[in-house]
Formats: sequence, C-alpha cells, structure tokens
Amino acid sequence: MLRISEYSQLMRQLKFLALTGLLAAAASTFLHPAHGQTATVGDIKAMADTIQALQDQQKTISDNQEKIDGKLADIAENIRVARIYAARVR
Repeated sequence: MLRISEYSQLMRQLKFLALTGLLAAAASTFLHPAHGQTATVGDIKAMADTIQALQDQQKTISDNQEKIDGKLADIAENIRVARIYAARVR
C-alpha cells in the first residue's frame, strides 16, 4: 500500500513523463513537418477547437486530481488521529 508521500511522488513522476512525451511529440512535429496540403481556415478552426477541448479536459483532470489529493490527505489525517486514540486505549 502506498503512503501519501509515495503516491504524490509517483503522480508527479507520471505527470512529468506525460508532459515529456507530449513535448517530444510536439518537437518531432515541428522538426519534421509533413509535406501535405496546406491547412484551410476550417482545418485551423477545427484544430483550435480540438486544442481547446483538450485544454478543458486537462483542467478538469487537474481539478479532479487536486480533489483526490485533498481527500487522501483527509483520510491520512483521520488514520493518524485514529492511531493516536488507539494507542491511548492500550
């Protein structure tokens, strides 16, 4: 079972790896552009909408992760307090 600090560190590492992968994919796109059609205004607008949707999803995921981290911290605190009370009973 992971401790809260181990869980936080693992999540930071996963976020870092995901960001690194996205940056590598973006860099490869810019370094080796495709030699296809030129983008139309509709294509650019569709891409902008897609990027906005992804940013909204990332914001939602980040907000949810903050809520999860807060709830885990509350649970850890409750467990700590319960252990203190259990030690007093003995």
